[in-house]
Amino acid sequence: MIQQFIELGRGYGDIYELCELIKTNEKRYHHAFIFISNKGDSQVASIAVALKPVGDSKFMPIYVCREGIPYNPDKPSKRLEIFEDTLHELGKKAIPMEIKHSSVFSEPVLFYQHLIGILRMNHFIPPKQ
Repeated sequence: MIQQFIELGRGYGDIYELCELIKTNEKRYHHAFIFISNKGDSQVASIAVALKPVGDSKFMPIYVCREGIPYNPDKPSKRLEIFEDTLHELGKKAIPMEIKHSSVFSEPVLFYQHLIGILRMNHFIPPKQ
């Protein structure tokens, strides 16, 4: 199984696009994630959804809006609410995870490889075959 992150932007339009991907691919839905990381004195969130492969394909896309959402558990941002409301409509819930901020890595590719390893190790996505 090949998993790959497909990065969307960080704005409201990108959140709505991610939510529409979830709705139109409801049958392919695998898991949704809220990745929380520290950047300086504040926390930021990335939201993502993993979709099952199409047909006999061995490709699992993971669409992500990376680190563009300020995170405060006491006062959720509107973008997180939109994402969680979309999941709630489908009877799903996002898996929250604390991770390292992408700035710790020299390249985004290394950051995404690290995340794929974490997701595989925790059995949230299938192992590489």
